Amino acid sequence: MCSLLVSALGIGLCLSATGRSEEPQKVGVCQLQGDPSSYNHKLLEVEGFVSSDFEDFTLFDPTCRAWPAIWLQYGGKNDSGTMYCCGITPNSHHPDDLIVEGVSIPLVETDTFRRFAREIRPPFRSGNHGSVVRAKILGRFFQGKGQSAPAGSSNLGGGYGHMGCCSLLAIQEVESVDPQDRDDLDYGASPPMPTGDYRFLSPIEPGASVVEDQKQADLGLRAWAFDDPERVASEAIVGFTKVKAAGPLRLKVAQRLPGRIICEWRQSKGQAGTSSL
Repeated sequence: MCSLLVSALGIGLCLSATGRSEEPQKVGVCQLQGDPSSYNHKLLEVEGFVSSDFEDFTLFDPTCRAWPAIWLQYGGKNDSGTMYCCGITPNSHHPDDLIVEGVSIPLVETDTFRRFAREIRPPFRSGNHGSVVRAKILGRFFQGKGQSAPAGSSNLGGGYGHMGCCSLLAIQEVESVDPQDRDDLDYGASPPMPTGDYRFLSPIEPGASVVEDQKQADLGLRAWAFDDPERVASEAIVGFTKVKAAGPLRLKVAQRLPGRIICEWRQSKGQAGTSSL
């Protein structure tokens, strides 16, 4: 139901019961990724995990597919300061409100927004690389054009964010954000980088296999995964590299962090594999 507000000039404005001229549509991350065209230019309320790191400011749900990814950007005059390619110079502020595809995007700067902004930017907790935080976001969605999963080409184009990778959710308000107050959890967006020569062995987005492995462990089919991190790392490396091994690989536990164990494996001189659990 709408209430009518009349100004001194006699101009009427129909507002919703929440005080907004447009009611947001509630949608899940998986729904948004699965049918982005249905939500193009719409005001949405979405709850999920936000990953902030070098070349990364995205919204995700670990139970969803990784692509098409959803890039985030502040409305209003604020900027997240995210460094990404190409032709982008991150700043903390810009002179005018964000305009995307001809649509002006405002930003409501509440205490909740300011807490969110602190959590996703440096300085992070000791040892953390980037930050992951759970939040409920109100924003305007833009599908973009031509974005697709990486397939050997660095020139994706057509979308928003890093290398035109993504759809865009322009943040108008952060409605809630979970605290990062537990010492037994690693809130980092990515593991520490290994020292020396190394190469990446995992897919760019191994999320689907990780979720399936968790399900198998929960069902008791991989119950050992809860207590044997070296075996988990060994099986992951064998699967990624297709290396032939008579038994578990000989791994070195390089770091033990809250919620994460870093194992290293050296195949030969100058080639090493790292698995983050």
